[in-house]
Amino acid sequence: MAKKPTEPNRRDFMTIAAASFAAVGGAASIWPFIDQMNPDASALSLATIEVDLAPIEEGQSITVSWRGKPVFIRHRTGKEIEEAKGVKMEDLPDPDARNENLKDDTPATDINRVKDKNEKWLVLVGICTHLGCIPKGQRIGDAKGEYGGWFCPCHGSHYDTAGRIRKGPAPRNLDVPTFEFVSDTKIKIG
Repeated sequence: MAKKPTEPNRRDFMTIAAASFAAVGGAASIWPFIDQMNPDASALSLATIEVDLAPIEEGQSITVSWRGKPVFIRHRTGKEIEEAKGVKMEDLPDPDARNENLKDDTPATDINRVKDKNEKWLVLVGICTHLGCIPKGQRIGDAKGEYGGWFCPCHGSHYDTAGRIRKGPAPRNLDVPTFEFVSDTKIKIG
């Protein structure tokens, strides 16, 4: 014979209420520990940066800091663009574009290393992919290597005018960070 369900009584209510209050109290007491793991406002402010490109003259490069990393921005000349376009894919040690704005398996052609219709602007994370050094080639008078781009004197890696590895021990091209044009003369990185 099946037992007849009993009506809830005052004791059942008190048990459920006490357990609920304990759960809310426990969650409220651990929240400060969970919240302290979130990044602070200064870290969040560096998640994206805007860079004004208007003062950068053709042939000039600047370095900005984004997420604690140097980012190279170069206003490429017509000659640099043509040199980068003229490179055959079979001459590249790393065939991948390494562009966070595109799919992983995209080939490292010059057009895949820049934004459409803005090929004169090259934006790269300025960290050598061999051992994390900062390549030379940003300032006037810096050694630009054999391919006119960047040169890492620590171990002899040479990058071309599209930031692709051409010679030396570096295993990959310089990375292209996520960025977008917010106007004709301003980009947002991140």
